[in-house]
Amino acid sequence: MGSLVTLQAPASLADVPYQPGKLSVRKASMRDTNAILGLINAYAAKGIMLPRTEFEMSENIRDFSVVFSGERLVGCGALHFYSPSTAEIRSLAVDHNWKEHGVGRILMDALEQEAREHGLQSIFAFTYVDRFFNKMGYQLVDRGDLPLKAWKDCLRCPKFQACDEIAVLKLL
Repeated sequence: MGSLVTLQAPASLADVPYQPGKLSVRKASMRDTNAILGLINAYAAKGIMLPRTEFEMSENIRDFSVVFSGERLVGCGALHFYSPSTAEIRSLAVDHNWKEHGVGRILMDALEQEAREHGLQSIFAFTYVDRFFNKMGYQLVDRGDLPLKAWKDCLRCPKFQACDEIAVLKLL
């Protein structure tokens, strides 16, 4: 089991009436699978993310980090390695009730720290929310500049022939 880190919500939330309190981030475990699937597949139902199966989650659970408020999973994201120097941020999802409360930033900070600990030189993502990634220091790139292996999920995407996701990259 990964270590548990407790973080205070960002100070900028002081003016927001909905106070999430303390959030904790840790590496995911098998017991988190159903909650992660529920979060990801809720976005998939809206055509925003690719759906994931229990089998896929079991295979990739070690890639995931999760954010909790108490006992409630409020966010997830994965760091998927493609080479000794590059990884992809995948399946980044925040419970819709917890958006704008720092959950995405906490996840990104944890995933980027993990990438640095593994000596990676860059991380990338495919996203519809390029503004968020831009705030996190990512730059827009041509998808052709990214590893071909990253396209394996694209092959099963219903939008493959008319992809509208935006490719972003951050050098570490």
